[in-house]
Amino acid sequence: MINNYNLKPYTVYYRDFRNIRLVNCFYAYDAFEAKALAMEFNKYINDHPNSIDLIRCEY
Repeated sequence: MINNYNLKPYTVYYRDFRNIRLVNCFYAYDAFEAKALAMEFNKYINDHPNSIDLIRCEY
């Protein structure tokens, strides 16, 4: 059984091509995994990984 008690909410802030700040939220073990999840589930972030401004733990 996998223990998911260590997952924390992370908010990934990024800017689109119009320089508008957008967010995606994920539950992850750390900020690196939150970035990997953002790249997996958001095509724009996957194509433009340097568009990420901030990854914040909301816990």
